[in-house]
Formats: sequence, structure tokens, C-alpha cells
Amino acid sequence: MIQVITGDDEFRSLDLSPNKSLNMRSYGRKVYKRAAVHPPRSNKMPTDQDWPSVWPVARSFHPASVPLPLHQGWVVPGATPPGKFANAELMKIPNFLHLTPPAIERQCQALKKFCTEWPKELNTNEKIENHFPVTITTSDYLHSSPSLRDARARIVTLQLKLSSLKLDKHAKDKLLRLVKERYNPETDVLTIVSERCPLRKQNLDYAMYLLNVLVSESWKTEPWEKEKCEADMEKYVWEGSQSQRTVEQLLQRMPDIEKAQTKPEVIEQYARNVTRFHNEGEDSDSINDYKESVKKLLGLQA
Repeated sequence: MIQVITGDDEFRSLDLSPNKSLNMRSYGRKVYKRAAVHPPRSNKMPTDQDWPSVWPVARSFHPASVPLPLHQGWVVPGATPPGKFANAELMKIPNFLHLTPPAIERQCQALKKFCTEWPKELNTNEKIENHFPVTITTSDYLHSSPSLRDARARIVTLQLKLSSLKLDKHAKDKLLRLVKERYNPETDVLTIVSERCPLRKQNLDYAMYLLNVLVSESWKTEPWEKEKCEADMEKYVWEGSQSQRTVEQLLQRMPDIEKAQTKPEVIEQYARNVTRFHNEGEDSDSINDYKESVKKLLGLQA
């Protein structure tokens, strides 16, 4: 309180304390009282509550709605781990609180009416491969980052057995030349990987398009393909080869008695060993089998 002396020798008091009644700026404003802070909802949650109704969809972590003493974050040695309240680390990563076993079971029951039963006839892997020869493989990734999308999730792998395409010799030979190392001869599996499109659905459509194009092109016979000779073959083929013509000429020059003694099984064994010798390479077994088949063909057995 400060007293001011005026010319009339009167002392007027100057009040410096805030007075809302004399403050023109606050005139007419309502004064609101701060609401009381209620305890977290998790303290009142029963143990047998319907959790899928509390957390039905994917959302950021909310500490007051989760009745679990969660801790996450770097801990200083000797300090207490950060709790779930005011913890930014728990809000950074996606959570699976909406995919609890009861929630998954409820969603499966809701989707069950839109599904059909598995055919009872498809009870073996052979039957499944026969009716569903194409296998599509994709991958989903989950990690901590500013975006939930991962570029690797767009990759689509298509696999099927080449025998399921029912190709003839010409179509199979042409298809193998087109796919090159994408075919595994040991497992008879053709693998096509598509990753050039930005979305998974686009890569799946592109992989199916490549498969259709490969099959259709393999069945086509171009005019220049008729000029294909034995040296252009991807592997050795007995039918129409020089070895087959040589054996036929040899049988024609043989006397009738020796020709009658040459059984068809001997010629088939010789053709099989010659094909194995050219396609699989030289080793001790292939050389010995080839030698024995030649001796039987020429009648040089002791």
C-alpha cells in the first residue's frame, strides 16, 4: 500500500494488488475451476472384462486403458525402468493389443459364414498339387520406423512343377530356354519372382501374366525353329541323333542270325547309357555302363 499526497492535503491510497473487479480486460470473463483428475480407468477394470470391446482395432498405446504394468525404455543402472505413463517409447511401435486370442476367435467366427469347407477328396498332398499346382509366397514385415510399409513386402514368388503344365518335348525345351536358371531340374519346380511393381497385387498380376506368356510362347513353333539341328539342342536327345542312325545302319549290315540275337532291350540300354554319358558327364560308372552296353550291342560278350 502506497499513500499519495495531493494538493488538497488528502492522502489517497494506491492499491497495487490485483483486483479483478477493476481490471477491464477480465471484465465479463468467467472463471473456470480446474476439473478434478480422476484415477486411471485401468484401476477399475475387472479381470473378466470383454477386452475386444475395450481395444477393438489397432491404435496407439493408451496407458489408462491397459491394465498391465508395462515398462519400456533405456534404464540407467540403479534406476527404475520407465512405466507406461508418459512413456513415448510405448507409443512409437505398433502393438498387438487388438489381436488377442479372444479377438481372433471372434473374428474367425464372424468370417466363418463366408468360408466353404475344405473338400474331403483333397486328403493327400498329391491330390492338392494336382488340383492347385501354383504356389504363391509373400512376406509381411513389422518393425519400428516412421512408416509401417516395407518395400520387401511387395515381392511375390510364384512356384509350380513343370510337369503340371503338360508340355510336349518342343514346348518344354523352349520353355527351359526362356526361363534359364529359374527352373530346378532336381525338384522340377519353376520359380518366378516379381518385384518391379510398387504394390503386391500388381506384382502378383505380373507374375501370373509372365507364366501365361511363357506357356503360350512355348507352344508356338516359329519358322526358324524348324532349322534346329542336333548341335542346337539344350541336352542330348537319342531320337533323331547321329548315334541312333549309326546303330540302325549297323543293324542293317549285320547278318540275319546276329540281327535276330540283338534284342530291343540291348538297344534301349545303349540309348539310355549314351544319353546319360552326354548329359550327366563322364565318371567311372557312366563309362563302365557305356562300355558294357557297346559290348552287348556288338555281341562281344565272353
